[in-house]
Amino acid sequence: MIKLVRVDHRLLHGQVAVSWFNNLGVNTILVANDAVATDDFRKSTIRLAKPENAKLVMQSIETSIKSINSGITDKYKMLIVVESVNDAKKLIDGTNGKISSLNLGGTKPREGTVSYSKTINLTPEEADMLTSLQEKNVDVYIQQVPNENRQEFHK
Repeated sequence: MIKLVRVDHRLLHGQVAVSWFNNLGVNTILVANDAVATDDFRKSTIRLAKPENAKLVMQSIETSIKSINSGITDKYKMLIVVESVNDAKKLIDGTNGKISSLNLGGTKPREGTVSYSKTINLTPEEADMLTSLQEKNVDVYIQQVPNENRQEFHK
């Protein structure tokens, strides 16, 4: 069961590993990212942030979609972390309605981005992607940590 899908450019770090993992009562963290899936050094650094009692899986977006659609992940209480809005859209679109909400946790400022909160900076294209997800009834919201008030995403 997917408990949370989160966009965070830092992927797995203390805030996600501790706050969200404990709050959600999950037992598995899926880092869905094409670059990490093939980078042993990044995998090693991400493993350092893993809670002791967590199962950690690092897969490409496509492999993650196949795993979710196959039902193999249904037995886990899962937190999924992706690095970008683009990756989140691919994952959500590819999983045929199995993901109904998207947490925006952190996207760094880049050229051409607009600030939506202290931690969310989006290009116009990313904002359009999120709006298209909302049009498909995906709940898109900004919330850095569980005890912070959530802010609905509005373009």
